[in-house]
Amino acid sequence: MEFAAVRHDWTHKEVKALFEMPFNDLLFRAASVHRENFNPNEVQISTLLSIKTGACPEDCKYCPQSGHYKTDLERERLLEVEKVVEQARAAKEKGATRFCMGAAWSDPKDRDMPYISQMVKEVKELGLETCMTLGMLDNDKAHALRDAGLDYYNHNLDTSPEYYEQIISTRTYQDRLDTIGNVRDAGMKVCSGGIVGMGEEASDRFGLLMGLANLPQQPESVPINMLVKVKGTPLENVDDLDHFDFIRTIATARIMMPKSYVRLSAGRNAMNEQMQSMCFFAGANSIFYGDKLLTTENPEADADMNLIKKLGMNPEKHQDYSDEAVAASLSSKVADKATSELFYPA
Repeated sequence: MEFAAVRHDWTHKEVKALFEMPFNDLLFRAASVHRENFNPNEVQISTLLSIKTGACPEDCKYCPQSGHYKTDLERERLLEVEKVVEQARAAKEKGATRFCMGAAWSDPKDRDMPYISQMVKEVKELGLETCMTLGMLDNDKAHALRDAGLDYYNHNLDTSPEYYEQIISTRTYQDRLDTIGNVRDAGMKVCSGGIVGMGEEASDRFGLLMGLANLPQQPESVPINMLVKVKGTPLENVDDLDHFDFIRTIATARIMMPKSYVRLSAGRNAMNEQMQSMCFFAGANSIFYGDKLLTTENPEADADMNLIKKLGMNPEKHQDYSDEAVAASLSSKVADKATSELFYPA
């Protein structure tokens, strides 16, 4: 297929042409690319926990955690390791295979690194994939997280380079690229996407996807968020994004990044089942579930599982490498061998 190959040289003209295809043609192409690279009836399940909430020094105009805006958000200190592990264990029991931890920081401080590293180690011991989003990372901190066993690091580009300064002034677009580079250099996987519906033009949605797809190595995970408007933030009264434009963004992301997980992320509370189903058909194959995404509302886990079942889909399975799972597997193999020798002696 013409668009199935991984490319890093997408042009504005090419992306615009994709967006402007007849809707049925765009979805057909995206679904075809999806089927070439993934099981179209599986969805990867992640849970996102805020491990430190509010008082962030950054001024991202969409974010209720920014200390620059007056929202109703209750600030919380860094959670204890035991509480994080308890939440991770509960998420795994509900079907999550990846556990993401987010802190409202500009960047993690040296004093916080031992606690963060311990969180990663203990969550990973449960057999879950681990992901963190902690703001900017320098090279040393990226390597420290890698040494702790972190699988993924999330750092979104948010929007196009051209629109970026309309949304954030406390860190640059290049700062974000530098963090992604440090994560790659440390040997971790990258989770990076953006937010649509922030008052941007269609060309900025093109630019966001170009920025992601044209990275030296495309992100393994690409969360596409629809803005959740929060009272007290500068974007609380921005016009709603047309839902068909959101679905087009998902489909175009799938075509441009054929081997990446495309995550249907924030904003799902404003989407009915039919819209979410169309996003899955367009190539989304990952969701965050649980009643919260850091601080904003998210569909309940039971509702998500019911929809997945209704569509004839299944949660993607992840190989469990926890000590308990390995021991159980070895025990099973020993039992199988003993049974085999009993009925089929040499």
